[in-house]
Amino acid sequence: MNRYSHIDLRVNSWEKVCTFYENLLPALGFTHTFHSEKWKVFAAEGELPSVPYFAITEDPNHKPNENLIGFWAHDREEVDRIAELVVRYGGTIDSGPWQFPISPTYYAVYFQDPCGNKYEMVHRLN
Repeated sequence: MNRYSHIDLRVNSWEKVCTFYENLLPALGFTHTFHSEKWKVFAAEGELPSVPYFAITEDPNHKPNENLIGFWAHDREEVDRIAELVVRYGGTIDSGPWQFPISPTYYAVYFQDPCGNKYEMVHRLN
């Protein structure tokens, strides 16, 4: 069983990140939306609450930190596509995409959303 359930993410401005997440999250498989006034919810295929989801809420006082959310990629090409999408929709690439010396097959990109929340997209064979 994959024990992942969901992420509740704070951003300091929904307006600042709206276009970024509306493009990034569907590309990562969170294709269904269940938005309310307070929460913007992007869910995987299926019915809530039994599917993974990514929920975003605005907190003007939110300060990003060194926490990082990582996603698996099917292949190196997906890592490259996500990196292009990040830049296109206002995110920042911190490092990559390239092979990191973590292992002989660790190909990743590290990036931030427009509010400074940190992510990694990684393809790794071993």
